[in-house]
Amino acid sequence: ESTDDEKTAVHQLPAQVHGEVIFEHVQFSYKAGSPILRDVSLTAKPGQTIALVGPTGAGKTTIINLLTRFYEIDSGTITIDGEDIRLLDKENLRSRIGIVLQDAYLFSGTVRDNIRYGRLEATDQEIEEAAKLANAHSFIHKLLEGYDSILSADGSNLSQGQRQLLTIARAILANPSVLILDEATSSVDTRTEMHIQTAMKQLMQGRTSFVIAHRLSTIREADQILVIQSGEVVERGTHDELLQAGGFYHDLYQSQFNRVV
Repeated sequence: ESTDDEKTAVHQLPAQVHGEVIFEHVQFSYKAGSPILRDVSLTAKPGQTIALVGPTGAGKTTIINLLTRFYEIDSGTITIDGEDIRLLDKENLRSRIGIVLQDAYLFSGTVRDNIRYGRLEATDQEIEEAAKLANAHSFIHKLLEGYDSILSADGSNLSQGQRQLLTIARAILANPSVLILDEATSSVDTRTEMHIQTAMKQLMQGRTSFVIAHRLSTIREADQILVIQSGEVVERGTHDELLQAGGFYHDLYQSQFNRVV
């Protein structure tokens, strides 16, 4: 006979995850009675890029917080490679997911240590390789102490763009199977912006990626776009399919993105 203990037995994901992510009828509310996400279902096949678009406060960030289990869902299921994430060890789950957010999390310590945080047993050479792939090596090289330069706690002795490149280097080093990116177009100059975009492309290759997408290029290239409005997936499809549908995405595209292009 199976006990409740067995149900909550903690599973581990293998080191190499395929990266199939499925949300089935996911409901979530911060406080009872006012749902933030209603009946959200989505399937991300291994290696696909899923762009999440929609107005601020629609629930895009919440989807990401549920996938990493910073919050627990009220009902429905979220699985990675068929494993219910509620049965996974949280640390194990998070070690398989790479996260690059707008506010780059850095701590006081050397540049090298900040990148190594992605995989603690990494060698110095692996750290430099990751930095090169992330387009960060050249600016690190120019710092007074190079990789041994000490960062202040909030990384304020680096620019916003440089901080972002370090977190991308960290994610490349961690080699996750599933990626979460928030590419809010931050206050960076065009050249840094291009560096960040190239580095993100490099990072996304062959990985299942969920992108809170602001750049038209990301949205256009996504395998699937989910349009989130008031906690529901109101439209889904590719860029071309959604434009042809002439709905919410079409209007959003006309009003917002045409100015950007």
